[in-house]
Amino acid sequence: MNDIIKEIEDAQLKESVDEFNVGDTVRVHAKIKEGNRERIQIFEGTVLKRQGGSNRATFTVRKLSGGVGVERTWPLHSPNVEKIEVVRHGKVRRAKLNYLRDRVGKRAKVKEVLR
Repeated sequence: MNDIIKEIEDAQLKESVDEFNVGDTVRVHAKIKEGNRERIQIFEGTVLKRQGGSNRATFTVRKLSGGVGVERTWPLHSPNVEKIEVVRHGKVRRAKLNYLRDRVGKRAKVKEVLR
């Protein structure tokens, strides 16, 4: 039974997943359906967390839009996520950046790592 589930989950994985970590500023290209049309919308922000494994892996991105914090969680292997571009790499010391939710302005920034 377990092997059958494993085969189904492996079939749903993407061939190549863009490499990014928590604290990175990313640009997520997401497919949006409006009626019978389909377009790509870009959501740019800081990765707060990555969780799960296999085809259940998700990541959460937070941005400020008009002074209001907006968070969005995507499945990593979703066909609705076209691609993920890393704009800058962040230097963080923890896996979940939930403390950024309470911060505003310069305090909500993550230091950049030069690679």
